[in-house]
Amino acid sequence: MEYYNYFYESVMKNGNEHGSVVPITVFVAVLCLCLIIGHLLEENRWVNESITAIFIGCLSGIIILLVSNWRSSHILRFDEELFFIYLLPPIIFNAGFQVKKKQFFHNFLTILLFGVVGVFISSVIITAGSWWLFPRFGFGGLTPRDYLAIGTIFSSTDTVCTLQVLHQDETPLLYSLVFGEGVVNDATTVVLFNAVQKLDVNRLDALAAAHVFGDFLYLFATSTILGVGAGLLTSYVLKGLYFGKHSSVREIALMMLMPYLSYMLAELLHLSGILSVFFCGIVMSHYAWHNITESSRITTKHVLAAMSFIAETFIFLYVGMDALDIEKWKMSKLRFGTSLGICSTLMLLICLGRAAFVFPLSAFSNYMNRNAGTSSSTITFKHQVVIWWAGLMRGAVSIALAFKQFTFSGVTSDPINATMVTITIIIVLFSTIVFGMLTKPLIKCLLPRHPHDSILHREPTCPKEDLTLPLLSYDESTATNIARAKESFSMLIESPVYTIHHYWRKFDDCYMRPIFGGPRSDRS
Repeated sequence: MEYYNYFYESVMKNGNEHGSVVPITVFVAVLCLCLIIGHLLEENRWVNESITAIFIGCLSGIIILLVSNWRSSHILRFDEELFFIYLLPPIIFNAGFQVKKKQFFHNFLTILLFGVVGVFISSVIITAGSWWLFPRFGFGGLTPRDYLAIGTIFSSTDTVCTLQVLHQDETPLLYSLVFGEGVVNDATTVVLFNAVQKLDVNRLDALAAAHVFGDFLYLFATSTILGVGAGLLTSYVLKGLYFGKHSSVREIALMMLMPYLSYMLAELLHLSGILSVFFCGIVMSHYAWHNITESSRITTKHVLAAMSFIAETFIFLYVGMDALDIEKWKMSKLRFGTSLGICSTLMLLICLGRAAFVFPLSAFSNYMNRNAGTSSSTITFKHQVVIWWAGLMRGAVSIALAFKQFTFSGVTSDPINATMVTITIIIVLFSTIVFGMLTKPLIKCLLPRHPHDSILHREPTCPKEDLTLPLLSYDESTATNIARAKESFSMLIESPVYTIHHYWRKFDDCYMRPIFGGPRSDRS
């Protein structure tokens, strides 16, 4: 044991002398080990990459505890700024860049219902439930702002485990809903969390709620506009200057840096960087992707996927290490029974809060789609159960928000705040491991794979029309144009999503693609 203590002291000493080089080296070595073991367990029925990273993180934490003589379980200090500035942007940008846009925007209204309205419903239920039940367990000391923050922290979903099981080609509707809701949910949670920080907790009334909702709409709109603008600017520059003529390195670098610039600008302007970089990724995959060389396309696609994968693994690996943080456990003064009651209460509230919006909003979405005549977008009860289950897991965003609310640069001296951090970690570990391990068997039971699934879920095709024809023609009479406008308005009322997509394709082919790049729809 003396040798291990000497080794630990030398590692920390050398790390401090050389800018934490040694701790980072050890962490990267563990990260590589995690990737290798995750690959070996890829076909396992119960374990996925997130669970593998957490288990290896816990094992590494135990080893570090033994080496450090039970002083610390991790070699790096978690910082929420590290998460929001360096780890989260590549994950969200890759999600927007790889998404199947047609399926995503076809179900955009349903995704917004789940990702925006659902977060508000879940936050209200979790906030009210914890505010009422925590004092009954003898756990007090939290401020009204803390309870509001708890509601947003535990409304953030982590759908990584479910998305690793679902397939875009076999269940396009379900994959699009789970994936889209996960991204929009994270963005909404962060925006709502920031809005709560500005709220005057001494005046919680309908006016304050309206003010929070107004701030949310403002942040949502401006962040989206910023991301779309950054994507269009990147596409225009790549198309006009043709970087690939001389070197593909420059265009790849531009494809990497511009989304990050949009994220940092959004954060600098106190907007939502998640929304900005997500829609920047969608726009760049629609336009900029077609303005670079073939080799740059392949390189960009794989580099983005690799960066996103490493960031996700890094987060879950650290969560496993931080679960054994002795300092926070010693600082928490709650008895085991009280801690168990609070964790159980929060898990129950998470389940109730998710069920309170998934099933009613799914029924509302089915009603709207049935009126529009799009039966292919019907969300069956089995789909609703999978969507509900997918959102029960909590992950990196919940951890980061908890650290942001209850610590300062990862350190806290308040027993109440330390308790909330440890409870958050317990819920993330429990939900990821237990619900994650049961995800594959549940989906195989509810949605068995069949060869003809992709045919059953294929979207109905519309008759081929002249997509170059604008909404109103100057060569036709006024009466003809008025009749066409009435017909378009009637289509918009009956089937809004399809109609908007239909006319967007016309506008995109006539005006957007010639300026920003990309093949025309009728030739793709």
